Amino acid sequence: MKKSSMFVVLLALIAGQHLGSASVAFAMQPNILFLLVDDLAWSDLACYGHPWHQTPNIDGLAQSGMRFTQGYAPAPICSASRASILCGKTTARLGFEFVTKYKPGQQQIDAPTLLTAPPFKLNLPLKQRTIAEYLGDAGYETAFFGKWHLNQHHGGYLGWSPTHGPSQQGFQIAREDFGAHPYSWKKSPQKTIHTVDEFAGDTMINGVCDYLSAEHSQPFFAMVSSFYVHTPVKTPCQWLLDRYENVIPLSAGNRQNRIQYAAFVTTLDHHVGRILDALDRSGQRDNTLIVFMSDNGGHPEFTGNGPLRGSKWNLYEGGVRVPLIASWANEIKPNSRCDVPVIGYDLLPTFVELAGGHAVGVDGVSIQRLLRGDSIEPDRDLIWHFPYYHPERGYGVAPDTIGIDDFVTSKTHPQSAIRRGRFKLIWFAEDEHVELYHLHDDPGEQNNLAASQAERAQQMQLALLDQLKQMKARMAQQNATSPTPK
Repeated sequence: MKKSSMFVVLLALIAGQHLGSASVAFAMQPNILFLLVDDLAWSDLACYGHPWHQTPNIDGLAQSGMRFTQGYAPAPICSASRASILCGKTTARLGFEFVTKYKPGQQQIDAPTLLTAPPFKLNLPLKQRTIAEYLGDAGYETAFFGKWHLNQHHGGYLGWSPTHGPSQQGFQIAREDFGAHPYSWKKSPQKTIHTVDEFAGDTMINGVCDYLSAEHSQPFFAMVSSFYVHTPVKTPCQWLLDRYENVIPLSAGNRQNRIQYAAFVTTLDHHVGRILDALDRSGQRDNTLIVFMSDNGGHPEFTGNGPLRGSKWNLYEGGVRVPLIASWANEIKPNSRCDVPVIGYDLLPTFVELAGGHAVGVDGVSIQRLLRGDSIEPDRDLIWHFPYYHPERGYGVAPDTIGIDDFVTSKTHPQSAIRRGRFKLIWFAEDEHVELYHLHDDPGEQNNLAASQAERAQQMQLALLDQLKQMKARMAQQNATSPTPK
């Protein structure tokens, strides 16, 4: 710790002798800037080894702090992952495992299925306490920008609900804005941009930068929930398409989609750069913990998740392992990496602990010690639960197998998973078979050890099912019109 930081702590301790422990906590509370991005694959960033995506701003963030090599999203799909992150609980405990919809109901798959998935959860229940509510109680100003996706669509796709939006879940400032993402193009058509290094103006990012640049009389928690790099994947920046046309090899699979996607990733990086510049200009960078992560794995038709198997929508590593970066001047060692498995529902207890509080009734654990360089792995299992089918349309013709960089949307069946140490087990609800993988030796999940390590597989399966039962997880049920699985 630098002398200046030690001096601040000393003053806080002296003040605390007269004003009480709450004053000490307030004096030491960092700002927290949480950058949650959409559908970005684990391997999409240059700092995670991507061969052609240009992401200098996010790479610089990783250079200034810690890159997690085994960071996980709590779910392979948007709404469920966001609910889990905000509440610090598994999707199984929340009963929020899929994406929200326009109206109540159940999945209508266009082909016969053995099981029926649970009814859709439309709104994050207000009784669930979020990061914003914890930090608001700890004296933070809380602000939300971008994609909410935790309430029944209101007035249009992704529209915020007046009863279950961010303002009802602890965010004192909340701005609903698609920015320049293609979601907004029906109302704000984008002109083609040929000038190199010019991007479309983005009102959402402008709002974030204005907020960070303003004076703050209390510590802030700002959650910036980007719509990038979610579909529809298209860009007005012709200069970026030209650049990647010359960069991406002719042999690359699904090349035209990946050219568009690469431009999208670089646009996301540009937005992150603008946000970090605004934070720098505010003079608050040194006292701000910045966390960057994706809500789930990459879309298989636009990006390769290799060397990981699978993609968004399933529980193989490509669906849930995501980029996770943390930066905090003088507290997190620059250009460091952490190989300990952590998961999105760890963020709530971490942020609350840094704010001087303690989270109760959550499934996550604080990773503050990991951020400060401790490499001891928490003694716990990681749990995922996805009792749904995918795709809802096109299921009947979707491929049965899920591979590595196959660039197609394959069939996903109801499944749950547990990670214990270096081993991960996936349990498939239809016929209750399991797959067991040693992730250190086999990150691509190609060598199923369930038969050769039957005892371990049985122990992990029992532990998974027991924890799901304790969490009162909603399970897919036998479809009376379907044949019993052999």
